Amino acid sequence: MRPILESAVETVDAAVAAEAAGSARLELCVDLAIGGTTPPMALVRDVVARVSIPVYVMIRPRGGGFVYDAEERAMMRRDIASAAAAGASGIVLGALSADRCVDAATTREMIAGAGGLPVTFHRAFDDTPDPFEALERVVEAGASRVLTAGGATTAREGADVLAELVRRAADRIVILAAGHVRAENVASLVERTGVREVHARFEDEARTRRLVDLL
Repeated sequence: MRPILESAVETVDAAVAAEAAGSARLELCVDLAIGGTTPPMALVRDVVARVSIPVYVMIRPRGGGFVYDAEERAMMRRDIASAAAAGASGIVLGALSADRCVDAATTREMIAGAGGLPVTFHRAFDDTPDPFEALERVVEAGASRVLTAGGATTAREGADVLAELVRRAADRIVILAAGHVRAENVASLVERTGVREVHARFEDEARTRRLVDLL
């Protein structure tokens, strides 16, 4: 099966252009400059109405770290329900404990709140001290995929870890490679790691189309 591209977008226009360029799925958020936060639900509804590919909605109440208090967790549960009602095809989230390990209890709670929608554990994963332990926690929590650069800043730098994550994941969870994925490196990244899904921030239709063509 040919690898697919998930594009991170912040606007309706970007979503429409990403689909036209061949993206197979969208991650919708705002504040991409700080890693993405929860988009307004009006934007979710508008994007869902304009595209035919799946729209996964980021649930992140703020920038900064990924340790959430009770009030923030309650906000995330409400936002998950609102995103589902707005037509989201999936949810993107991540939570860590004070020791920077995957907060499995919060992750399970949020996945349960998604009501059967697939959940991606986002790049909070790359802040954990042991990616292989983190993988097992995410799998046990019930996530469908994990968005990761293999613990590095870029997917290219983390390629060896990504390859091992793919091997260990087997058919239990999808490894979605992220971190400066571009047309000039995507083919070698896929070959080196064995990932079948890659994630990139949408820049423009031409560059996204070129990236898709090289998968």
